[in-house]
Amino acid sequence: MSSTEDRLMALARENLDIGREPEMDAEFSNSGVSSVDAVAFIKKASEEFGTAIPPEDFSQFKTLREMAAYLDSHSG
Repeated sequence: MSSTEDRLMALARENLDIGREPEMDAEFSNSGVSSVDAVAFIKKASEEFGTAIPPEDFSQFKTLREMAAYLDSHSG
């Protein structure tokens, strides 16, 4: 797992109440995360990585792994 993936997993553990260990390849649509929690998670990830994540970009992520790849490619 990459450093970005490790950090994203830690954020997911701390901020998403999904009732189980988050999985990098589990689809968000099957995670049971509310839209309010998802927006809060986007904000936390944006702050943690210093990268703004526009809603239209976040809506394209299917998994945490895809989000990690986006953060890697968009971080300074």
